[in-house]
Amino acid sequence: MRNNYIVKIILGLSVSTFGLTACNSQADHNSHAPTHQEQIPDSSVTSLTAAVNTRIISEVPAIKADSGTRVHTTEVDGVVTYDTRNQTNIASRVGGRVERLLIKYNFQPVKKGQLIMEVYSPDLAAAQRELLYVARSNGEMLGAAKQRLILLGMAPAQVAAVIKTGNILYRVPVYSPADGYILERSAATTQAPAAMPSSATASADGMGGMVSGASAAATPTPTAPSSTPVLLREGQYVNAGQSLFTIYQAKTLIAEFAFPAQTAAVISKGQKILFFPTADETAMESGSIGLIEPVFKNGVNFSIARVYLPTDHLQVGQLLTANIPVVYTRGWWLPKKAVLQMGNKSVVFRKDKTAYVPVEVETGAHLKDVVQVLSNIGSWEVASNAYYLVDSESFIKTTN
Repeated sequence: MRNNYIVKIILGLSVSTFGLTACNSQADHNSHAPTHQEQIPDSSVTSLTAAVNTRIISEVPAIKADSGTRVHTTEVDGVVTYDTRNQTNIASRVGGRVERLLIKYNFQPVKKGQLIMEVYSPDLAAAQRELLYVARSNGEMLGAAKQRLILLGMAPAQVAAVIKTGNILYRVPVYSPADGYILERSAATTQAPAAMPSSATASADGMGGMVSGASAAATPTPTAPSSTPVLLREGQYVNAGQSLFTIYQAKTLIAEFAFPAQTAAVISKGQKILFFPTADETAMESGSIGLIEPVFKNGVNFSIARVYLPTDHLQVGQLLTANIPVVYTRGWWLPKKAVLQMGNKSVVFRKDKTAYVPVEVETGAHLKDVVQVLSNIGSWEVASNAYYLVDSESFIKTTN
């Protein structure tokens, strides 16, 4: 009897303990359950909190691009220079030492038959001794000996004087073969017009400093031929066949104009061009482009257009200004301040509902107040002034 009572007490305690354990487990499970649901932000708030380099909210007015063909008169600089088609080269026929040099600077005027320099050549002196030996022996090789000296650069009168007097000419004179302006051969390749980049022009909104040096178009400026000193000096040695001087004949002159790469792409050979001396705008003349030469110099890509002058009243080195009409038939047109220049990229801010999104576009010609956009932006609305939407400390992230 007593034993049964003890068993019931033990069973009751076990049931109570199990119930307490179950309650504690349920309480721990409920304590780890979430007390609230995750909050989803409103879409209108998301657009307001977007990064300022990807989406900009502004009250800058939106505009649409214009289309259609445009004719623009491009003004370029030029210079009068020599026609390289009419030139004469002077080369040394023998090797020797320059004993006397009468040319002091490049583009020095010379006349046909004028003495240019005197050269001492051991080979030429040996050939004259052979001539005198043959002449004294009445040999049959006299004619060949004379011909050899003539081929070495001596004039027939000089050969006859050597035979008559019996004296060897150690200094052989070199004369100019034509009238014109003489130029040292080593300097002839350095007289091409050079491109001198102009500084970036400030934009109409006064924020041109933000793009200064980034993508400013370089304006090539031809340079006039310069009268630099001749590097050849008396006492120097020359080799047989070495080209020493070039004579530019002044019968005809040419005008060379430097065009930026974008403008050069739309001009062609034979196109008419109007030009005038920079110092006298009333002396207008016309001509046709005879040659277009692509040039890459000093890190600038441009083209040289050559116009053969019909008259000779202009002077070498005279500066010219030309006006040439250029027709643009492709693309769309935006004001310059609506296109942001970022190095090699061009960006516009396209309107997307209540904000502006930067988009990269392809551009063409940059005219005085407008920019040609080759990308299809006909249905877009863009910010009228892109520079007001730029944070100076942000990097613009464009969309394609």
